[in-house]
Amino acid sequence: MPAMVGFVNVISIGSSSIFNIGDVFYICPNSSARTFAGAGSFNTGDSLNIANYESTTNVNDPDQYDMPIIGNF
Repeated sequence: MPAMVGFVNVISIGSSSIFNIGDVFYICPNSSARTFAGAGSFNTGDSLNIANYESTTNVNDPDQYDMPIIGNF
């Protein structure tokens, strides 16, 4: 169903974003991320008492791809 759109001001579009004006049948944004964090990195709350004396995070990953997003619909 056609529509008339007035002025559009786009400030920025992220790397995995979609900007569409008009008719569309199928939109499928894809993105991937890898997070490395040591012990106690994602702890949240009040009055935490954490003892991580010798914590290491292994970031060595010999795989070329963990999960490719090309062709995932």
